[in-house]
Amino acid sequence: MNTKEQKISLLSDMIAFAIVDGELHEREYTFLSIIAVELGINKDELNQLFHEENRSEIIKSDFERIQQFYRLALLMHCDGILHERELNKIYEIGINMGLNPFAMKRVLKAMEQSPTRMVHPDYLLEVFQEQLN
Repeated sequence: MNTKEQKISLLSDMIAFAIVDGELHEREYTFLSIIAVELGINKDELNQLFHEENRSEIIKSDFERIQQFYRLALLMHCDGILHERELNKIYEIGINMGLNPFAMKRVLKAMEQSPTRMVHPDYLLEVFQEQLN
């Protein structure tokens, strides 16, 4: 991810996903704040994104699409409540990004079974690479 516009687009997508269930939980906002810092987006810019229309860009790299899917999956689990709308939306987003539905299902199931709701990066990449072969 090279440009600030791309970083803001990813964060906008995450914000849109965070509020798909009709509310923004404090833990979701905290998670988004952490991601913003990692992307070099300050708090004022992050807060402004909540008042703007989603500016989604196409993610070209397979690795970045997988990484964004995982960020969304973490965001989905961070409030401790798994809404059906979130689950449907994450599949929709993943399919629109060109990710394999079977790989997404495996990753989400592994995250659900994990006590921390996290999976090892090697596992994440392995699952999606398997589906490419």
